[in-house]
Amino acid sequence: MKKVAIGTKPTKAKSDASADAWVEKRAAASDEMMKRLTIDVSASLHGRIKAQCALRGEKMADAIRALLEDHFPEAG
Repeated sequence: MKKVAIGTKPTKAKSDASADAWVEKRAAASDEMMKRLTIDVSASLHGRIKAQCALRGEKMADAIRALLEDHFPEAG
């Protein structure tokens, strides 16, 4: 009979701590509350965006956020 070692059960405290750290990091990066925006794009457009961002070493979200900021400047 084959024996399989089963690791310890993950603790909730560890995952909560990492989640809290992620939220704090996001809050520190911006003075303004963030909202999620979901859009559908074609697979070919997604591929082009992903490839260009990879070549530039930037995150897709950051590049798209910059494009939106340029297209929709704050009034005043």
